[in-house]
Amino acid sequence: MKTWNDYKSHVKAVDPESKVDIEEAENLAAIVGAMIEQRKALGISQRELAAICGIPQSSVARIESFKTTPNLDTLLKIFQPLGLKLTVSVSKQTGR
Repeated sequence: MKTWNDYKSHVKAVDPESKVDIEEAENLAAIVGAMIEQRKALGISQRELAAICGIPQSSVARIESFKTTPNLDTLLKIFQPLGLKLTVSVSKQTGR
């Protein structure tokens, strides 16, 4: 295996439980990554975002550093002033 993606693909193929864990981590990384990218694009500091949302700056920092997983309420509080929208879609795995 030459790359991290090769390794992830291998693990997903041979271990269904690890596949779920990896996919959950990737999904969380995409959500938090979009949040960080948009905050920076708007030129808003963590402190400013926290003040707008009415949450502690330390909470924003912990979310952005993956030290905590935000609950849905907190995520929505953060997304709204950033102009982000959380969407839900049917997983390809269920196929329904």
